Amino acid sequence: MKLTASTTKTLKNGVKIPILGLGVYKAPKEETEHIVYTALKQGYRHVDTAQFYGNEREVGLAIARFLKDTPEFTRSDVFYTTKVSPTNHGYEQAKKSILESLEKVKEIGYVDLFLIHNPMAEPEQRLGTWRALQEFYEEGKIKAIGVSNYSIKHLEELLNWKELKVEPMVNQYELNPWLLREDLCAFCESKGIIIEAFSPLTRGFRMKDPLLQKVIEKSYPGKSPAQILIRWSLQKGFIPLPKSSNEQRLRANLESLDFEISDEDMKTLTHENDYFVSNPNFDPIKNCP
Repeated sequence: MKLTASTTKTLKNGVKIPILGLGVYKAPKEETEHIVYTALKQGYRHVDTAQFYGNEREVGLAIARFLKDTPEFTRSDVFYTTKVSPTNHGYEQAKKSILESLEKVKEIGYVDLFLIHNPMAEPEQRLGTWRALQEFYEEGKIKAIGVSNYSIKHLEELLNWKELKVEPMVNQYELNPWLLREDLCAFCESKGIIIEAFSPLTRGFRMKDPLLQKVIEKSYPGKSPAQILIRWSLQKGFIPLPKSSNEQRLRANLESLDFEISDEDMKTLTHENDYFVSNPNFDPIKNCP
């Protein structure tokens, strides 16, 4: 099947999520609206932000402007994700922050996916945050809910919670050919949890990897390391969320949908014994109690 930026996966509640997203972490606030608008015009249909990024408002404005300027598209054609900040854990604080996030994007009416950004809190606070998300989901103001940076232990804590009404639909965490997290991926798949891959380009640290370069020279001349890494995530069944503020690179990242990596090259690219986290000071999956 030919992949496009509008190709979707289906969450366990039936919501459709595009298979490639644009991440806007560290996108300058004053540039975010232009970056997102440009990406949407190029063909992106999925944008991932967070309270912590400080640019929810700008992403919402970009989506609203795109929909106004291109009336052939409707709100359901663009998927918007945000996340509850680690500083807003706990029922009351999370509820307040979710209301603020909804207000910031009032022009687009609702949030498609709201995640817990990471589990860095006490269990009672984590579960309180989920309680708040459940309530907004049941009211229809959020179309889907999930988590980010959750380990198997954190997922089991949530799935076994006696007050659980809505199971997590997504887990977003760092993945790349040198960071497989096979046990976590298998667990998520067994529970019907869609996997999103942030930092699929290793924040640039592995772009000049000799083996990656060799594979490109042998089989994919003209393709960039970024395109190979994005395509690797797609073929692993993940939803990659590459980020860029450069118009040419935004377009090039979309072109990851236009080719396939052979089974042999996928095996060569996949480093089963590595554990490369692009920010070693931030690995809640491994370090959060």
